[in-house]
Amino acid sequence: MNKTALDFAIITSGSIGYFMSVALVTTSFYKNRANTYLSLFLFLLTSLIFLDWYDTENPVLIFVNNIMLDLLLGVTLFAYFLIQIQHNYLKKSWYKWLYVPFFCAVIIEIFLQLYFSFNPYDADLDDLFFNIKGNVSYVYNVFLIFWGRNLVKRSNTISEAKKRWLLRLNFFIICIIMIWLLSQIEVYVFDSEYATNFLWILISFLSWWILYYGVFKLQVIVQKEEIHEYLVSKKTNDTQTKKRINETTASKIINQLYIVMDEEELYKNPLLSRLDLATRLETSEGYLSQIINQETNKSVIQFVNEYRIEAAKNLLHDPVFNKYSVEAIGMEAGFKSKSAFYSTFKTSLGISPGAFRKLQKMS
Repeated sequence: MNKTALDFAIITSGSIGYFMSVALVTTSFYKNRANTYLSLFLFLLTSLIFLDWYDTENPVLIFVNNIMLDLLLGVTLFAYFLIQIQHNYLKKSWYKWLYVPFFCAVIIEIFLQLYFSFNPYDADLDDLFFNIKGNVSYVYNVFLIFWGRNLVKRSNTISEAKKRWLLRLNFFIICIIMIWLLSQIEVYVFDSEYATNFLWILISFLSWWILYYGVFKLQVIVQKEEIHEYLVSKKTNDTQTKKRINETTASKIINQLYIVMDEEELYKNPLLSRLDLATRLETSEGYLSQIINQETNKSVIQFVNEYRIEAAKNLLHDPVFNKYSVEAIGMEAGFKSKSAFYSTFKTSLGISPGAFRKLQKMS
């Protein structure tokens, strides 16, 4: 592969990695305890990429590379998993001892630097310790990654969406570790670097993937869950359903529809279909569509989306939810995607959700 293309990919992904590591700990939208560890993981990974890809003669950078920063990779990622699944290991003091191998590596490297300052030609000893530290780091990281995966799979304290993200991230890291092992075998056996080049590409892609799915999308899901929990805790008996029923001469089906929509909030299910509604009301899809059209002059989807728009308007209007993203509010209201939310909202009100929120703040 063209080295220039690889250089560009690594520089670009490295820049993204550093930018993300800073943004995660300085931006209020992303800032939390778990993302602090994810930030450290990205910073370490990006630094190791640059140190390994670009050979340097700078003694300080050589020392930094030799102290085995990769011994911190598995630990920080393991801590990230523990925080995300709210594991009780966090209450134990022993898990902090997982950092001991790194500090041991630092002490050994300082000792070696002092030793080689008096014995500059003892290269065999240097290679021996470097290989030992490298093998220990590999085994240690593999152990922590699989341990973290096992804890995530057994966890019942998080949503399925968050669990899927954590397992995918874990699997991605496992793939990187396995390809790194193959690259080492390839170098020694075949004296080629195809697997190594693929490894660089995969690691470069990791930064972009984490940026979108692991940071932005996951944060939106977390915010949606927080909004939902708040609404459940504040929910009170509403007389809106009774009022609607009293004001209409609609059939029994329509009355039941208002009840399940207002009290059970079926519209908040982004996968809600006409069949789901008909089944819940114990009627047929065709009759449900017919009666909704007769009584409200709307289609089923228009009827459901009216509820979603009203729920979104209430959330956007309430200053309690100002700290949450517009997309998270759309998800809580029942829209399955950002584009569907924006399109339906603008069609209904003539302005975007963001513009509506700004108007409410100004009024």
